Amino acid sequence: MGIDCDLRGGGRRRGFGRAAAALCSVVAASLLLIGCGKSGHGALTDPEKASDAAILNASLSQELTALDAYGRGLPLLGPRLRAVGRQFRAQEQEYVDALTKAIRGVGGETDAEAGEPDFSAVKDQAGFLALAYELESAALASYVAAAPRLFTAAPRGLAASLAAGHAQHLVVLRQGLGAGLAASVPEAFDGGEVPPVGGRDPSDRR
Repeated sequence: MGIDCDLRGGGRRRGFGRAAAALCSVVAASLLLIGCGKSGHGALTDPEKASDAAILNASLSQELTALDAYGRGLPLLGPRLRAVGRQFRAQEQEYVDALTKAIRGVGGETDAEAGEPDFSAVKDQAGFLALAYELESAALASYVAAAPRLFTAAPRGLAASLAAGHAQHLVVLRQGLGAGLAASVPEAFDGGEVPPVGGRDPSDRR
């Protein structure tokens, strides 16, 4: 069983960036389990569920990172956007809880840890919104890539729901960065590659 992780295409394909590349690495490694080991009901004995658990743990790590980032960034936000930041942080906690439940649902163990969001260039509200936009774009791209590669129905549905949630966050973040109503939804289809207002392509994460 093979996996197509060719991300060399130009244009909108670049939007998957490092998030999709990292996901492909997780998927490729987990697919090595397919065809070996006994079939069963949980991730310990069922290679397809083990693959799903690995992908879900990678997603959980992303959400834990975003949860931490929103907590750290709240003091930089003005009163209006601080309320939004609190709401996003609460939703990130819901995402963490849902992924944890999904991992356990396929018989897996949660072993994800939060990454370290790069706050080195974050000095004010605009800087934090740009960082949050990058994290949200990466999450959206990873779920778009993950959904068709999950074997189990419930995790596939969850990935689609999480992609929608992050896409909604990006609309609000664009407005926070100065976009008008039309500019806050600039594309009919967004796979995590649409840059913020006046910003660089989120796939360009140097």
